[in-house]
Amino acid sequence: MGLLATNNMPVDKKVNGKNTGEKKLSPRHPFIHPGSALSVTHFTLEDVRHILEQATKLESMNIERRARLYAKRRVALLFYESSTRTRTSFELAAKSLGADTVLVSALSSSIEKGESLKDTGITLRALGAECIILRHPNSGAPYLLAQTTGLPILNAGDGIHEHPSQALLDLRTILTRLRGKRPPKSNPIEKINERTLRGVTVAIVGDILHSRVARSNALLLPRLGAQVILCGPEPLLPSYAAGIGPGVEIERDFERALAKSQVVMMLRIQKERLAGLQLDLDDYTQRYQLHLDRFLAHAPDALVMHPGPMIRGLEITSEIADGANSAVAEQVRHGTAIRMALLARALDAKPSRSKSAGGRA
Repeated sequence: MGLLATNNMPVDKKVNGKNTGEKKLSPRHPFIHPGSALSVTHFTLEDVRHILEQATKLESMNIERRARLYAKRRVALLFYESSTRTRTSFELAAKSLGADTVLVSALSSSIEKGESLKDTGITLRALGAECIILRHPNSGAPYLLAQTTGLPILNAGDGIHEHPSQALLDLRTILTRLRGKRPPKSNPIEKINERTLRGVTVAIVGDILHSRVARSNALLLPRLGAQVILCGPEPLLPSYAAGIGPGVEIERDFERALAKSQVVMMLRIQKERLAGLQLDLDDYTQRYQLHLDRFLAHAPDALVMHPGPMIRGLEITSEIADGANSAVAEQVRHGTAIRMALLARALDAKPSRSKSAGGRA
């Protein structure tokens, strides 16, 4: 399970061999609404281009006009895990479009009493939800919800599988900073193709094993021409992770990885997932922390990113997190625009009448 899991089914099932990340789940699949966003591998590069263009269009739009686009449409946020950035970003995105939102958390609903994900989804659909944004600790949960409800499901993070909207907002951040564009005043984003990020190397550093952010970025960025370097100690980065697809390599030495990179994406150590792993945090900090001396010596011009939450003093120091090269706050801002675009895509898409799920037309 983890980095090599298949993307066309819940990732409780392993696959043998390498996954190129290029297989796309057809929007005509009988169980998946075409407005769903379950995995970055389900997007064509044309889909990616459209989402980025729509994000810029919506971000630039008059606030009052934008708030009428999806007035009174109903969006449910179903969060089984704690979240600040992703949940708030999706909620603000939905409200910016005029949609009504309802938050359902595991600690304040029938979920606490043992209700299944399937029944919760069916209940939300019966109450009028037109789209569900799901964060769940189990990998593959969004697929189950998509198949049982027939609604568009936006994956806000499932276990250690994927986080599609994060990869898209990271891509928008990289394009904006490396190419000097500043949405929303810029022209529509250039055509996205397999050469868009050619010559760009992105180092992703830290707890790769448990990171859905690392997985989604490693599956998306190489399709646009980027080289991705995964960097971390063996307990957090098994050697087989290089098999996630083309354009991905492993480098254990952080300073060598930095020297090759134009972008460095730091990940937090997920202490809640470290049970049974042999990892010395003091040794990790010494070898993999991004601090000023290391940064200036090996990648003084690199763009610094972090999906959050940051643990200052562990994987990154404050002088780097708050420095001129940091795009951490920009990632958050781009997140709202990307999630507006994903919601618009979800609410606009129409399922095939003959192939809709859950018995719905």
